[in-house]
Amino acid sequence: MSYYFNKTDVLFNQRILKSEGFYVGALDGIWGPKTNAANEAHDTNYRQLRRHYGELDSRTERNIQTLSIKAQAVARQFMNKSLDFDYNVKIISGTRTYAEQNDLYKIGRYGNPGKRITKAIGGRSFHNFGIAWDVGIFYDGSYSQEPEEYAELNNHINMDIFWGGNFKTIYDTPHYQLKTQKNNILWVRNMFESGNNYLA
Repeated sequence: MSYYFNKTDVLFNQRILKSEGFYVGALDGIWGPKTNAANEAHDTNYRQLRRHYGELDSRTERNIQTLSIKAQAVARQFMNKSLDFDYNVKIISGTRTYAEQNDLYKIGRYGNPGKRITKAIGGRSFHNFGIAWDVGIFYDGSYSQEPEEYAELNNHINMDIFWGGNFKTIYDTPHYQLKTQKNNILWVRNMFESGNNYLA
């Protein structure tokens, strides 16, 4: 995860590392010895989980690496359960910085071309806190956009995690996320930005 973010947003990286107990320094956005040590510890955990659960396809691995360690473990369990699903499943999106989230939000708005992808600005998506991932169902070389197939996958997986198909304000069937201590995104954001643990 940290390798992915340290080139673009050191402070964002520090917040995730601190919320999981890897980083013990100040949230200052400076890449120093403590940030580097936390980064290496996090990457060691990533490799250990990869060995334990098995390596996945390259796209899934890239996205899993962006998640918090706890989310990585759950996402790998999820993927292992999907191996005997009728179709091929990949993780196609993981953690996004606030800036990346804002870039997605602009698509299809303010005169920008494309179809709108998200309703959330930076800091208002659970993807911004290292705990959410989106999956894609693939077959015959195509990517499925059929909600029914994602509902079938969710029933097949049957894990104690949040599924976007159960959201009250948006029906987001490819979306999964870990449970937090409070199901309130503003509270999660405040905990994340202060480097405190927010997972249940």
